[in-house]
Amino acid sequence: MSEMANTDPEGIDGVRMTWNVWPRTKVEASKCVIPLAACISPIRFHTDIPTLPYAPLRCKTCSAVLNPFSRVDFTARIWICPFCYQRNHFPPHYSAISETHLPGELYPQYTTIQYSLPAPDASLPLPPPVFVFVLDTCMIEEEMGYVKSALKQAIGLLPENALVGFISFGTQVQVHELGFNELSKVYVFRGSKEISKDQVLDQLGLGTSGRRSGPVGGGAGYHNHPKGVPNGFPNSGVTRFLLPASECECTLDNLLDELQSDQWPVPPGNRSSRCTGVAVSIAAGLLGACVAGTGARIVALVGGPCTEGPGAIVSKDLSEPVRSHKDLDKDAAPYFKKAIKFYDSLAKQLVSQGHVLDLFASALDQVGVAEMKVAIEKTGGLVVLAESFGHSVFKDSFRRVFEQGEQSIGLCFNGTLEINCSKDIKIQGVIGPCTSLEKKGPAVADTSIGEGNTTAWKMCSLDRSTCLTVFFDLSSSDQSNTPGTVNPQLYLQFLTSFQNPQGQMMLRVTTITRRWIDSSVSAEELVQGFDQETAAVVMARKTSLKMEAEESFDATRWLDRGLIRLCSKFGDYRKDDPASFTLNPCFSLFPQFMFNLRRSQFVQVFNNSPDETAYFRMLLNRENITNAALMIQPSLIAYSFNSLPQPALLDVASIAADKILLLDSYFSIVIFHGMTIAQWRNMGYQNQQEHQPFAQLLQAPHDDTQMIIRERFPVPRLVVCDQHGSQARFLLAKLNPSATYNNAHEMAAGSDVIFTDDVSLQVFFEHLQRLAVQS
Repeated sequence: MSEMANTDPEGIDGVRMTWNVWPRTKVEASKCVIPLAACISPIRFHTDIPTLPYAPLRCKTCSAVLNPFSRVDFTARIWICPFCYQRNHFPPHYSAISETHLPGELYPQYTTIQYSLPAPDASLPLPPPVFVFVLDTCMIEEEMGYVKSALKQAIGLLPENALVGFISFGTQVQVHELGFNELSKVYVFRGSKEISKDQVLDQLGLGTSGRRSGPVGGGAGYHNHPKGVPNGFPNSGVTRFLLPASECECTLDNLLDELQSDQWPVPPGNRSSRCTGVAVSIAAGLLGACVAGTGARIVALVGGPCTEGPGAIVSKDLSEPVRSHKDLDKDAAPYFKKAIKFYDSLAKQLVSQGHVLDLFASALDQVGVAEMKVAIEKTGGLVVLAESFGHSVFKDSFRRVFEQGEQSIGLCFNGTLEINCSKDIKIQGVIGPCTSLEKKGPAVADTSIGEGNTTAWKMCSLDRSTCLTVFFDLSSSDQSNTPGTVNPQLYLQFLTSFQNPQGQMMLRVTTITRRWIDSSVSAEELVQGFDQETAAVVMARKTSLKMEAEESFDATRWLDRGLIRLCSKFGDYRKDDPASFTLNPCFSLFPQFMFNLRRSQFVQVFNNSPDETAYFRMLLNRENITNAALMIQPSLIAYSFNSLPQPALLDVASIAADKILLLDSYFSIVIFHGMTIAQWRNMGYQNQQEHQPFAQLLQAPHDDTQMIIRERFPVPRLVVCDQHGSQARFLLAKLNPSATYNNAHEMAAGSDVIFTDDVSLQVFFEHLQRLAVQS
């Protein structure tokens, strides 16, 4: 871990900013082209963050939390808030405070600190996590087999006190009652029409009328809470439909063994009748009645498109294809808007209950990720898209969600994020897995980006790698006119409260400071404070958002114009002389990131389905900067006999017959063998004692790949291929086409050629230089 801390760009605070010094005025900020933004990983794991066993001290005016930047008068026992300059008295239990005896929150190195918050009622046990599995049964037997074994494994990994519920669906929805193991009891709902929350509860015997007279089929033993079920829950639903994992594991195993694929006959030329929308909304209603306000997840396992009831994305007629990007552009997707509206209202319901929708989708056709995106993203849900439930992308990712300890992704529930900032700083909004809580205040900006018009956000779910992008604006009043009175430092405070996997409420407080500068006088400091990687990711997130929100938005043109403006402002050149153009090293990688972003799956959508595009963008919006930068610009490592593994240029020129290349583009990892290496491998040299170094060379990229896979969620797809083989396209598509069929005659013999009309990075850069120096 200590090694990681040394090379860790996010540091203890888990915050990276596009600009690490800020211009004073709104006008100067707009000239910077790249917005003022911070990317924060609110509960990222770090060994050096202490946990204090008491509630924090808050400023009585702006409610910011006491932090190392507060000024303290030890004799008068007063602290001054750096955000609003309010003087606050320390309470009596801080009476022993002195310059040599500081509480944890004032230590200068603890700019991030965690508080373990006392429960409102100490006599009640901590609330357990809740999981309702919603399983699609319209699958072939083989896929059903894979998904059943993954489910059994997951239930075995859950903490014993975790509450588990189970719903299966096909043409109809079956809610399985687990609290009655002598006899399997199922409530069936029609899949063809929308069912209100009240109707769900009445039919399950959880409505107000049902609650008074006892549950349907009331048998003995319903009202005695089984061991392990918390008493704090309001009704019998918890003892019937949601049971502790330790008590229902056996019942569920038997249930899954007996569960068959959907038996409803499917006429030839038709799709299965699948009511995904109804199944998910019944799960939401059940959770709302039983465990509102406590951490709960709906884990949907879906194997094909919804064709029945609300949320349908396509008709049952197989001759009608599932919507494509072209259909969406031409407004020729008749189900799309209706399905989005349905999932949008479901998202609101889930957020108000504090619950999460996770989607594990696996199908050769689309399943409706694009429509469900709004509900997954607003609740902070996880999403995994695989080709089969038997594929490691699904199996290993699914297992990691439920694992405990170091390998797990550290799932937490019921989070909120609040932001305090210095006067003159306004918050435009957040891009990422969260929902605005509509908390107004003086720090809310006039314009909004993403989830805006607020200084607080709900995150029904978050994990170690969750990362949010916050966009800032400056108030239009000019602060630099009054020299001497202005604090040279600006402050931002991020407060994240959440329920950890054990049910304990935690509050993590991160307070950071940066410097104001007068950029009209000296641009040099501004340049030194530019973070190229973060800026590239922020631009990618903003572009993706604009592509979804604005109908006629031309992403490539918008990115190009921004890049030209940036190079015009920060490049060194003589007017109208492209040859004189140079860029400061602090900016030199940024044009390359933009070149790769223009070619990436986030901007070029014609090659992908709307489901894939939605999937890629959801992960782009929630991953940390290092991972998101890989999605935009993959890393390439070369392995050869005569040197250690080393980074290679992301260029077709890096391909060589005697090298192995490892391409990591986040979603997939490609191990690519040069021609000679592949021939030697096919001849079996690696199995001969005298060719041990060759065996080690072949093994090295596989070992490095395993290290990457262990750390990553969702688990990436692994492609192993050879030069000139059919799967080599997975590598070639990501490389800079410096050699194409247009200039093949100039290239060295044996080098690869890419068949494309895309411009190369060099041509792109020449155009950029010419346009940036124009007067």
